Amino acid sequence: MKKVLAIVIFVLGVGGALWAAKAWAPRRIDPKILKFNTDADNLILGLQQYREFVGSYPTGNNVTIAKALLGRNEKKVLILAVRKSDMNDKGEILDPWGTPLRFYFSDNEVLIHSAGQNKVWEDSNVQTADDLYRSAPVTK
Repeated sequence: MKKVLAIVIFVLGVGGALWAAKAWAPRRIDPKILKFNTDADNLILGLQQYREFVGSYPTGNNVTIAKALLGRNEKKVLILAVRKSDMNDKGEILDPWGTPLRFYFSDNEVLIHSAGQNKVWEDSNVQTADDLYRSAPVTK
């Protein structure tokens, strides 16, 4: 009986130690999430620069915004915030999972929205939603 009790205590101790180690270990962030954050920050900066040079944000859908950043605008301003590798054949700017980004503009903020890993546009109130958002106040 003592041996069984000792084995149970040992197993519980090892299990508890493994659980504690997992709880204390730093969580690794998905590299694609890091890429989204970096790319979105660069795009926001590029959109703010575009606004400074042109006087307003580009309008329209993803393709129109991409074209504007790539110099196809009335002032021929080229903003180096988009890489060809991050675009599809339609000319849309993509997130790291291959889904076109969505852009939203207000008077004082830029918002970039990604459908996330599951590639489904979800309401942020859904608990399983994995959509990503990145925004920044407008610099003047």
